[in-house]
Amino acid sequence: MRLSSLFTLACAIAAFVLSILCLLAGDKRSFLQNNDLLTLNISQIGHGNLFNTSDGDGGLLSTLGNDIQEGINSILNDITTDIASLLGLPDFFNVHATTFCQGTYSPNSTAHDAKKNVTECSKSSLGFHFQPTQYVEEHLPSGITLDDIHWPSDVTDAERTIKTVSRIMIVFYIIGIVFVGLAILTGLAILTGLASIFTDGRLSVFINWLVDILAFAFLGVASAVATAVIVIAVNRVNKYTDEIGISATKGGRFLAMTWAATAVMLLASFVSIVQCCAGRRKPRRYEKEGY
Repeated sequence: MRLSSLFTLACAIAAFVLSILCLLAGDKRSFLQNNDLLTLNISQIGHGNLFNTSDGDGGLLSTLGNDIQEGINSILNDITTDIASLLGLPDFFNVHATTFCQGTYSPNSTAHDAKKNVTECSKSSLGFHFQPTQYVEEHLPSGITLDDIHWPSDVTDAERTIKTVSRIMIVFYIIGIVFVGLAILTGLAILTGLASIFTDGRLSVFINWLVDILAFAFLGVASAVATAVIVIAVNRVNKYTDEIGISATKGGRFLAMTWAATAVMLLASFVSIVQCCAGRRKPRRYEKEGY
């Protein structure tokens, strides 16, 4: 039992670390930026098919075109032109569970080996809700509106849905982490023999299994909700990639991390229930004496 208890304890510790990292990723500019839920790329905004100026409609950036003394068509037709930068906007947003970060692509957003340069992160908060519509609107130059850049209302609608769902996700993460912490404590108690002071071996293992399975359940729900948030957001945004040039990509590393935490707690709960059913093995001297 000692070896299996050590295994379940190791699983709980691994799940605890992974879950904490899921919540804290992006807390600093240099901390786990690649472990975001999703990346919203607005560097190519203005290069979609809604910005056709051949019909005489100035459409996007007439003000900006005058400011930089350059024809609007030449700006829009050159896909290497970073219109987001011309508008004073970042190239991308890294959206994390409790914060978001922004930055630019180097050397440019269309380069095959473009690198992310994170320039700023918002303050981390458990009540965090990413609102790209509000941010973009507040940072557009004077004279340019969301209508000018054809910002889709569907994205704004998705923000409201995601706001509620993401808060549910955070609650389940926190509860799951609490139970994982309890699993670590019960695992340590069993491993060191402290649990036997208050309960027999089988009961203490049963309690450990109960905590493990609850931790698995809450982390599983949190991971499922996080996956739903990511899929909904990415699908909603990518509907407009060809039209206005914005796009979103899923955070593969975040998904791997959160589901890995869930999986190890499932494994721990399986080992715990096997321990509980098997019980403690009797010492050899009792077996020989027929007890």
